[in-house]
Parts: sequence; structure tokens; C-alpha cells
Amino acid sequence: MENIKIKSLGPIKQADINFGDLTFFVGPQASGKSILLQLIKLVSDKNAIETRLENYGYVWGTNEDNNLERFFGEGMNGIWDEKSTEINVDGLPFTKSRLLPQKPGRKNEKKETVFYIPSQRAICLESGWPRFFKDYEVSAPYVLRDFSETLRQYLDAGFSHGGSHVFPQDPGIFNGQLTDSFNESIFHMGKVTVELHVKKRLMLKINDMNLPFIVWSAGQKEFMPLLLGFYWLCPPNKFRRNDLTTVIIEEPEMGLHPEAIKSVLLQIIDLLQIGYKVIVSSHSPVLLEFAWAFNFLKESNAGDDSLLDLFGLQKEAENETLLKGILHDKTIRTYFFENKDYKVSVKDISSLDPGDEDSAVSEWGGLSSFASKANHIVATIAANNG
Repeated sequence: MENIKIKSLGPIKQADINFGDLTFFVGPQASGKSILLQLIKLVSDKNAIETRLENYGYVWGTNEDNNLERFFGEGMNGIWDEKSTEINVDGLPFTKSRLLPQKPGRKNEKKETVFYIPSQRAICLESGWPRFFKDYEVSAPYVLRDFSETLRQYLDAGFSHGGSHVFPQDPGIFNGQLTDSFNESIFHMGKVTVELHVKKRLMLKINDMNLPFIVWSAGQKEFMPLLLGFYWLCPPNKFRRNDLTTVIIEEPEMGLHPEAIKSVLLQIIDLLQIGYKVIVSSHSPVLLEFAWAFNFLKESNAGDDSLLDLFGLQKEAENETLLKGILHDKTIRTYFFENKDYKVSVKDISSLDPGDEDSAVSEWGGLSSFASKANHIVATIAANNG
């Protein structure tokens, strides 16, 4: 998908989005970011979604509104207005009739192309092991059930024995510096293992303590399913998985220290290098600071060493490989979901120019507005006192 245009979908009044290799969505809560992200999954993978639901005993029927609820979750069928909603993908309309079942004999003709890491991901591991697809209420969004089932199958296939090391892995899947950073900022030199105690569950071993998931910190709970998603996306051969082309990540910064967010950014860069396109929704200024710096360095024809300096990485072969060529080869775009009187317009703020007259651009969709105001007030008072 290169472009999507939307009119009147849920709170979104209008959107015209051209995707980069990495695309950021920013904006306040309840401004339609998740709706749009889930729509991208739906229009890209509708046939595969229908097949998977039916394989698990759910009905994808002839009522479009019921199918909307089956995908977006209970009560969400009202986001699509029969008279006013328009969706256009790469120049072609996606009409509500496309939500009807596939024609007989054409099942399984299309595999999933979008991998979705939802914001509710910690729910997947609430008992210390990913929940089955059918363990969720039918009201739960498809993307949550699908993500949970993917993690369950992944862990069952690769970490089914007691004592298996889930983190850190040896040899590691990740760049060594990333593993060290995750260890220092999130797991504090602990080890995540699989324990067989009545049933399989993840445990965090720190010193003499063996901690079940329920007592982990909020940041550890939020990060663990994200980490497992990264594992699944990054097989040892460093090629894209199957037919996947796009990764969607909602709020990867949740519960994380800025240093850990920086490491997550580096892992996202690794996904770009493997060949995925990545779409991220965020409330973190750290991610937008990176996007602003990246675009400035790209326009300045800076070399890869500038990114090593930005992330504080040593000039070593592994780190140079991670960042090689991305300033030349990749693009980043940023969109702001601007909510006025409960009507959302999606605005391209990709320049992230601090000097732009439009505050949506200069204040990065509001993520830098408080810091800008604080700096201005402090500078003004300091000047007056001087």
C-alpha cells in the first residue's frame, strides 16, 4: 500500500496518507489512529482474516455491519456510514461490499501481508503465556486475538521446554548492543525463561528471585510481547517472514525509559533493513525527535556515522551494518491527527520544521509543545532577571 484516502470514517473527517518506509501517526487519544491502522490491516488482508476467523469457528457472514464488529470489536460497526464513508487505496475504491464473504472456491488464496502489534498487547500475557485465539471474548478486536495467537504458536514451537531462555538468547537474534540495552534498561540483568509449573509460563529470574509475569514491572509487561513480536519478525536468516510486507506497531514506547525507547527505535531500523515497511502510532517525543533528526541529516547528505553518533553507538561492524545506507535508501513520513470539535483531519507534518508557522508542524503534533513553552518561559524570565 502506497496511499490511502479516507472520508468520514469514525471520528476521521478526512485523510490522505502517502506512506514512507517508516511512517509515524501522532495525535491525542480517541482521534482515530487505531481505527485507521486497523483499517490498513483489514483492506490489505481481508480474505486471510476471513479465513482465519472461520478456521477458529467464527462466522464471517453476509451482513457487513456484523463483519465490521467481528474485526474492529463490539460496537464499532457505526464507524462506517453508508452514505458518507469513502475509502480509496492506491487509486481504487474499497467499498463496504468488499466486507462480504469470499466467493466459493477462492478461500486461502491470499496470505497475510500486515503484521499488527496492538496497544493492548500486555493483555496477551496476563497469565504468563499468550492466550489462545478463542480464549478472548468475541467483542475483542481481531488484531489483538491474532497477535496473541501468533505469539502462542511461536513460543510453543520454539520455547516449549522448561528452562528455555527467551531473553537473552544465545546466540542472540538482535544486535548485541540492543540486547545489552534491553537488559540494562528493562530486565536489569535478569533472564526470561519458560517454566513448566502445571502449565507453561514465562518467568523473570533476577538474582535469587524467580518472578511470575503478574509481579513484573509495568514496563516489563508492556515490553515482553513487543519483544516477542520482534523475535517473530526477525528470523535468523534476516529475511522478511513469508509474505509479510508491513509491520504496524501501536505505542511501542509504553512503560519504557527513553533509553529503552531509543533501543526500540534501533530495532525498528533493523525491520526496515530486513525489508519491511513500518507504521508506528506514538505519543513519545523521542520518536519524533528521531524523525526530525533523520530528515535533517538526510537533507544534509550526512553519512552513516552521524547516526552512530545520534544513537551513541560504537563504530563497530555490527552497528555499521545496522545503520548502513538508511539515510540514503529510506524515507520517514509523519502525520498528525488533528481533532477539532470531534472531527479529525489528518495532516502531513513530515517536515517537522521547528520554524514552521503552523504549530501542528513546529510543535510536532503537540509532542514538543510543552517543552517549547517551558524553554520560552524560562528564557524570558532569565532575560528579564538579567
